[in-house]
Amino acid sequence: MTLTDTATAPLRRARAAVAACFFLNAVFYAGLVPRLPEVKAQLGLSSTALGTALAAVPLGALLAGLSSAALIRRFGSGRVASYGLVLLGVTVWTVAVAPNWLGLAAALLVLGALDAVVDVAQNAHGLRVQRLYGRSIINAFHGVWSIGAVVGGLLGSVAAGLRVPLGTHLAVSAVVFGAVAVAASRAVLPGRDEPDPVAADVPRERPRRRAAVPALAVLGVLAACGAFVEDAGASWSALYLRTELAAGAATAGLGFVALSVAMTVGRLTGDRVVDRFGRRRVARAGGGLAAAGMGLALALPSVPATLAGFALAGLGVATLIPAVYQAADELPGLPHGVGLAVINWLLRIGFLVSPPLIGALADATSLRVALLSVVLAGVGALVLGRALPGRPSADRPGG
Repeated sequence: MTLTDTATAPLRRARAAVAACFFLNAVFYAGLVPRLPEVKAQLGLSSTALGTALAAVPLGALLAGLSSAALIRRFGSGRVASYGLVLLGVTVWTVAVAPNWLGLAAALLVLGALDAVVDVAQNAHGLRVQRLYGRSIINAFHGVWSIGAVVGGLLGSVAAGLRVPLGTHLAVSAVVFGAVAVAASRAVLPGRDEPDPVAADVPRERPRRRAAVPALAVLGVLAACGAFVEDAGASWSALYLRTELAAGAATAGLGFVALSVAMTVGRLTGDRVVDRFGRRRVARAGGGLAAAGMGLALALPSVPATLAGFALAGLGVATLIPAVYQAADELPGLPHGVGLAVINWLLRIGFLVSPPLIGALADATSLRVALLSVVLAGVGALVLGRALPGRPSADRPGG
């Protein structure tokens, strides 16, 4: 089957709209992060109080994450993603006008809830576009998210350096990027993601839905393996380099940079690799690469080896979570968006559990020993990657 130029034009616009959604989803919160010290000072909060308020973000995501499937069925993934981003921008702005700790926590709770819903919706719409393309494009969307995180962080840092008032900065961000989200809403694929089920088909789907439960559990653990590797770079790489290897302050931050850059490169180039070798082989090879890289870094504790280890770990898991999302969205018996919502919810639990677990292991032994959990996560991806399909399941219509 071949798509004509006329038929592919709306599809290409939809692809650009999904990429914009991923970019904006990262920009909004990343722009706030460099200004959190000002929020702390503005409200006179202790570090403990700020940390407790920030915990409302994952809490809101866990409370609202599973509702995303119902919203997608009702309104369509494209509309939920784009208009959800408009609300997300406004919610980030409310952080600047929060009058006290309770107001800040409430704003962050809503922020986390909207982020979870938008995350599921944008991935669902990206997979819908991918099915029409007939080849892998989902990894590039996640690469665009990484670029958005960098851009948002830089914009927030520049605004802080120029002493732009926090409320002004976040209001301009909400208006400018919100307008981009509205423009994206006009380019997404129209209609809902799938037609209503025929009544006669419902009884036949029930056994398949029950069979999907253990598959979702395996995919959830596989996604958690990726979460452990990502969080190790974000939460512990700087501390490990600083305390265990006596690296300077500037050098200590390079562990996270190495992982992030490698992961971004892996995602931007990963679709071609996945199309050639299949999700299963790429995920398993990536798990082995992450385990070997971090294992080498811990066995030969030096700054160069550690930076290389985190880079290999980031490259190894670059396509893992997108592959799990796609596999969950394609499970027989589940409407599009349901498996995706469940995996997204389980993944956020993984990100919530990972920091205290590694912290507890570090206190009981050492951070070097605790980071062996990253090696185990890589091995887990190598083993459990067998649950992924071997080849992209969509037909190849061209375009």
